Amino acid sequence: MLARRSCIHIYNLMSCNVVKFSCSSSLSSISSKPTYKSSKSIIYCNSKISENGRIGNVKESELIFNRMATKNVVSWTAMLTAYAQNGQIKEARKVFDEMPERNVASWNAMITGYMRTKNGIDKARELFLMSPEKNAVSYASMITGYARAGRMDDAEKLYRSMPTGWRDPFCSNALMNGYLKKGKLEEAVRVYEGMMEKNVVSWSSMVDGYCKLGFIEKARELFDSIPDKNIVTWTAMLDGYMKTTCFEDGFVLFLQMRRENGVKLVSNTLTVVFDGCGRSNRFREGIQVHALATITGFDFDTFLGNSVITMYCRFVDLDSALNLFNVMQAKDVVTWNSLIGGYIQTEDLEEAYKLFKTMPQKDAYSWTTMITGFGSKGFTEKAVELFNKMPQKDDVSWTALISGFLSNGEFEESIRWFIRMIQTAVKPNPLTFSSVLSASASLATLNQGVQIHTHVLKTGMEFDLSVQNSLVSLYAKCGSVDDAYEVFRSVKTPNSVSYNSMINGFAQNGYGKEAVELFTEMEENGREPNEITFLGVLSACTHVGLVEEGRSYFRSMRSLHQIEPNPDHYACMVDLLGRAGFLDEAFDLIDSMPFEPHSGVWGALLGASRSHFRLDLAEIAAQRISGLEPDNATPYVVLSDLYLVLGGKEDEEVVRRAKRAKGIKKSPGCSWIAVKDEVHLFLSGDRSHMNSKEIKTTLGRLVGEMKQVENGYVTSRDV
Repeated sequence: MLARRSCIHIYNLMSCNVVKFSCSSSLSSISSKPTYKSSKSIIYCNSKISENGRIGNVKESELIFNRMATKNVVSWTAMLTAYAQNGQIKEARKVFDEMPERNVASWNAMITGYMRTKNGIDKARELFLMSPEKNAVSYASMITGYARAGRMDDAEKLYRSMPTGWRDPFCSNALMNGYLKKGKLEEAVRVYEGMMEKNVVSWSSMVDGYCKLGFIEKARELFDSIPDKNIVTWTAMLDGYMKTTCFEDGFVLFLQMRRENGVKLVSNTLTVVFDGCGRSNRFREGIQVHALATITGFDFDTFLGNSVITMYCRFVDLDSALNLFNVMQAKDVVTWNSLIGGYIQTEDLEEAYKLFKTMPQKDAYSWTTMITGFGSKGFTEKAVELFNKMPQKDDVSWTALISGFLSNGEFEESIRWFIRMIQTAVKPNPLTFSSVLSASASLATLNQGVQIHTHVLKTGMEFDLSVQNSLVSLYAKCGSVDDAYEVFRSVKTPNSVSYNSMINGFAQNGYGKEAVELFTEMEENGREPNEITFLGVLSACTHVGLVEEGRSYFRSMRSLHQIEPNPDHYACMVDLLGRAGFLDEAFDLIDSMPFEPHSGVWGALLGASRSHFRLDLAEIAAQRISGLEPDNATPYVVLSDLYLVLGGKEDEEVVRRAKRAKGIKKSPGCSWIAVKDEVHLFLSGDRSHMNSKEIKTTLGRLVGEMKQVENGYVTSRDV
């Protein structure tokens, strides 16, 4: 105790610049062994240098180091490490070069320092090769650095060259973690199974790796076999369940963990549970865990507080989120972003924007969240205004703006902003390409889509699944079914979206048989169909008249796949039955619907009634459509045509007068073409196009030439 008080007193004097440490020269001359007092002082100062370095207080570390009259190799290494931990690699190297003597810890500290820098791997390797002495930590540092840099071949080579006795567990853990982060599970398992000595880090890493790569059952099997689980192991398994939406299993495991002796709850575990509660909408459980954290004395620091705010925002309980926000003493930008995101989620743009304007510091996520919010509500001009004010724009913010235009049907603007993004040398991400490909598909601009596909190839994203699915949809909607199918077949592991895009593409382009065959393949490959899949299949059956198959697919939705048909599925079935002449069955199907049919259902019956001259059903369908859509001209046009064909001249005139009296006009036909990346829109009877005179002259010339062709069919009336 006396020695400790003496050390503290000396340190206080030193901090006040009153006295400098010095070893007794007389004692040094008698013996190389330091005195008890000086030895304790050096140890104390060394610990203070390290402590201040860990918390980012490098200036204090410098002050202590510079005032030490006597330093040992640990002092120099501690100062070097303090610099390296805080990103001051040049200062760290200066200390390293000035060291009067070095030991293996000094070399390891400098190597680790370089590993922390962005491009320091080669410098670290240079030092590693120069190091006169190496130990397991030296190798583990290098292997970790190689793994972080994605240079797994170098990591493996070094691992194989090191003494086998040093591999386990630290170096093996480093190599195994590197493979797991690269998604190379087989390689990670090879390293893991080859380990003669494993520790809790080895087990926890493999559990975490299995979970992140989707092998939850394997993870649980390994988890149950671990003899000595710590809180990291429990948290890894919990996080795996929550991330893969196995929420029930996750909550059961959390309760099991709480009953285990010696497992102390930490904030990281609570954060995982809060995330699970929020994503699974378990409000009651979320409240209970929040109460547990409060009762057990957890300090709601920034990290933990942010996770609770996010949870309440997902519950749409903004009052609770705001209450916690107001009492949190330390807030960071994530705290503000979490609450802003909550307001965006509840479509309260006014409160979100108010909070955005008052936050002391904004990051790219803050700006992007607001841009997304305004874009999703149709305020694209405001989104553009914010985007232009954004100090630093990244690929995510560009994508948010492009997606905003897409969600509001402003497809041309979406493509224009994508072109600007390319011109500013910002590399698009997969979501950017998916958005702009969807815009191009909606405009059916094949040439534009092909150009975007070229950019996909240039950026090396042609094998990204979301981009491949968007390309399938683009080519299918543009009528290029062969190209769509070629892209589909290039998908290594098609998911439900991939199959849906291709099935619907076949159906939309009249390839009903191919769509049905692909649906069969989808089921055989274990992909579960969803509502969109069945829309495509039923539509395909309609195009090729597969009535019995359509009936079977429709029944299987409930019986085999537990999917409740929605109005669009009923509309497809009514269309299928109606086209095949089963109009009474179609009407009975509408009558059996568990909800009110929308106009599309009645429209399908109306179209079939016109084709099969069923005036009785056409009148019912027309009446229902007029009730749902009073300004829709279609029922009037269809009825008047039927009356005229069936000899009801007076009824036909009544319908025409009713249509004129209500001021209902048929929507004009619309078409568009893309010329030099610009979309030109044409409406029937519209003369507002800037080149309308030239277009009219050209059409006149074409009509004249066509008239000269033998058996020509175009007349001036047709034009």
